[in-house]
Amino acid sequence: MISFTVTALVFGVVFLAELPDKTALAGLVLGTRYRASYVFAGVAAAFALHVALAVAAGSVLTLLPQQIVHALTGVLFLGGAAMLLMKKDEDDEEIRKPENQSFWKVSGAGFMLILVAEFGDLTQIMTANLAARYEDPLSVGLGAVLALWAVAGLGIVGGKALMKRVPLRLITQIAALVMLALGLWSLWEAVAG
Repeated sequence: MISFTVTALVFGVVFLAELPDKTALAGLVLGTRYRASYVFAGVAAAFALHVALAVAAGSVLTLLPQQIVHALTGVLFLGGAAMLLMKKDEDDEEIRKPENQSFWKVSGAGFMLILVAEFGDLTQIMTANLAARYEDPLSVGLGAVLALWAVAGLGIVGGKALMKRVPLRLITQIAALVMLALGLWSLWEAVAG
């Protein structure tokens, strides 16, 4: 059974953490050069693979005693919050142009870009933490993949307009505050439990 609460929480946290990431900018650049649906297909497939790996890793963490899991996820959330707050603004990176505009070339370029850029990324680690914390891999996986797809879609279709209206720094600070709260809550549960 899917928990709407867990899915919504994971969606919100991952969405806010991913918005200021370099992959949103990469999606924007690819989306301005190629057919958006081709780019999205490749990017979406890569994000789905990353979420599956993260949820599997988080599920393995559930085999540890709950206090250790809470302490570990708390520390990792606090580290993620610190990383977001200390992160410098990313520059628009040059992306290699595929030879032609075919579906497989464009979606393949998007897939490979995200596959490499997101491996071990903050949102992948965060997804593993959330999977361990909630012991609900389906709800966590669904929330994370929908958030990543939403950010990719925004980046590909309308990222420039969003970034003009909402300062990237504000989005980063909100994501860091949410992660800080989750980290403190997890540490409190580790100590209290």
